[in-house]
Amino acid sequence: QELPSSGKGHFFLKHAAPFSAFLTDSFGRQHNYLRISLTEKCNLRCQYCMPEEGVQLTPKSELLTAQEIITLAKLFVKEGVEKIRLTGGEPLIRPDVVDIVGQLNKLEGLKTLAVTTNGINLARLLPRLKEAGLNAVNISLDTLVPAKFEFIVRRKGFHKVMEGIHKATELGFHPVKVNCVVMRGFNEDELLDFVDFTKDLPLDVRFIEYMPFDGNKWNFKKMVSYKEMLDTIKQRWPELEKLPCEASSTAKSYKVPHFQGQISFITSMSEHFCGSCNRLRITADGNLKVCLFGNSEVSLRDHLRSGATEEDLVQIIGAAVGRKKKQHAGMFVVPEKERHRVFICYRLTFQLIRCVIIFFFSPLSPEATLMSSPQCQDALQNLPSSKQRGHTFNHWLNLKAPLSKLSGFDTKCLKMETPPVDRVSVDSHSKATSPGSEFCSSDSGSCPKVPRASASLTHTDEEGRATMVDVGGKPDSRRTAVAGAVVLLGEKAFGMVRQNQVKKGDVLAVAQIAGIQGAKLTSQLIPLCHNIPLHHVEVSLRLDEARHAVEIRSSCQTSGRTGVEMEALTAASLAALTVYDMCKAVTHDIVIEEVKLLSKTGGQRGDFLRV
Repeated sequence: QELPSSGKGHFFLKHAAPFSAFLTDSFGRQHNYLRISLTEKCNLRCQYCMPEEGVQLTPKSELLTAQEIITLAKLFVKEGVEKIRLTGGEPLIRPDVVDIVGQLNKLEGLKTLAVTTNGINLARLLPRLKEAGLNAVNISLDTLVPAKFEFIVRRKGFHKVMEGIHKATELGFHPVKVNCVVMRGFNEDELLDFVDFTKDLPLDVRFIEYMPFDGNKWNFKKMVSYKEMLDTIKQRWPELEKLPCEASSTAKSYKVPHFQGQISFITSMSEHFCGSCNRLRITADGNLKVCLFGNSEVSLRDHLRSGATEEDLVQIIGAAVGRKKKQHAGMFVVPEKERHRVFICYRLTFQLIRCVIIFFFSPLSPEATLMSSPQCQDALQNLPSSKQRGHTFNHWLNLKAPLSKLSGFDTKCLKMETPPVDRVSVDSHSKATSPGSEFCSSDSGSCPKVPRASASLTHTDEEGRATMVDVGGKPDSRRTAVAGAVVLLGEKAFGMVRQNQVKKGDVLAVAQIAGIQGAKLTSQLIPLCHNIPLHHVEVSLRLDEARHAVEIRSSCQTSGRTGVEMEALTAASLAALTVYDMCKAVTHDIVIEEVKLLSKTGGQRGDFLRV
């Protein structure tokens, strides 16, 4: 289908220099970048993008044909568009994608022709796409852990994506952009792994702040801000260098010296780039969207099919561009000077709520609870004044009253035979024996003696109070630990797990991810554990037909001054609890047993092997 002539001859030449007024909005932004969706369909079901059941698809007759896509693209290129990106859904599942790329490549004035893909079909199609004229590729990949990949996208295919990334580097695409949506509780623990991914490959790993879309259950708690990500990475690579960028770039780019690739941050929410936005979008059904966040659309398909002339279409496009809002379609308008403070307030609020929970359930004295919880210490330090810090801590002390009513004892009766201290030392550590302590039952009023701290207990000080072991004087050594657990499911639940028929999903895959996540979060769950960098975590689950059980094995490795037994035990325990959680709708007659350390190596106390 060719556009009918308006009879005015060289209409486009009249408006093409220096840049088309029709593609310039009321804020002076010149839109030379067009994103075209080739399809609504996708072969994955990413949790942050689409509901598990998928979305209602537009009838094929209402989608743009290949010729209509070329016709509209030609119009935009004549008006000044220099870059076109093909998107979806998943663009590479469209059968005629190679032919569309070939025709777009013939448009005079088009400098960049790119595709954004999930990578599943990339390795197979990329040679033909490059030959047709594709010269840039973005690949979506949110995790480097195969099991977590299946959990996030609800499909298999991790190896295909990795194959596509390597194929792109082999064919000379430079850089190959890898898009990673960072989500708290899902993959923020893999930031350093993704940076390390750029060491030997010419990649640009782009960390994208989690953004709101219908159906993705978005909230502030899931968003990890650019500043937070950057701080985490700089702790590992303080020599990280900032790279120059174009004015219209959406990315803030950095590079670790001597790494082949680089990293970037897409700060869509914390530091939006609306002021330099140069993008327009055409949906698969032919609607023009001037802002990703806006609901306002203009159907170019309907005008095209009703016989609109070139001049008519350009006028329609120009009117839509002229209505474009200053930022995020008018949503989320927070003054620039207030934006950083808003996100700090959200973060501090969640920290304080977490501390309330810790204090309410802690069996330790208030001072010991504070001493043993880095999260509570950080929350207090983040408060702006000493008065607020004192008021908040006093509030935490008052939490012990309702706790005593629930549990039957009064924690205020916890008495030490030594004089009280104003401050609890975090690094005090002694193996000397100490006087006992007393507690009073709220019912009987009696105060039985609590046994004195044993000389073999390393997590108590000389007064018998809980304390964190000082490992500063220990030498570094290689540490490993293996732990296990068994979940007895019963015949019915076991059969459903084996056949992957549990409604909540793949039990073994989800439990494996939970175990890995648990190992990494051990210091946040077990108060006196050190926060240590893990070099490797592995969780495996095996079905035991004879016992109708799931056998769990977890292993952790590090090089440091303290062991990883607790990390391995936490991994096995959380994997077992996840199996229980996913199967409890089938039966509650599930037993978790044999949670135990199987072996450990390294450390001053030598190796251990359970026989």
